[in-house]
Amino acid sequence: MSRSNGTPDADRRRLLKIAALGLVAAPISTLLGREARAADAPPVDEADPVASSVAYKCEAAKNPKHVAGQFCDGCQLYSGAAGAAHGPCALFAGKNVCAKGWCTSWVKKAG
Repeated sequence: MSRSNGTPDADRRRLLKIAALGLVAAPISTLLGREARAADAPPVDEADPVASSVAYKCEAAKNPKHVAGQFCDGCQLYSGAAGAAHGPCALFAGKNVCAKGWCTSWVKKAG
């Protein structure tokens, strides 16, 4: 490559800058996309076979097996935003659970 006019080096630097921006932007766009998908996810139907098998109820008080003080938003399987009314749960792929719901798979969040 000729360096007489500097064009190949300038093109290479520009390409490297664009590639670096792509590497930085990719994880951010993935996170934003995941949050958008979670917000649009349908709620879990309590009659769903998986929900029934773990006695999931959107309102924990309606669950006779509920342990006082335990709610989905305090469970390790729940990944909704703090203070949100609902969010994703590892048990129900592509669906949201109520933050104040509960099921028998409840595991205290670390920390």
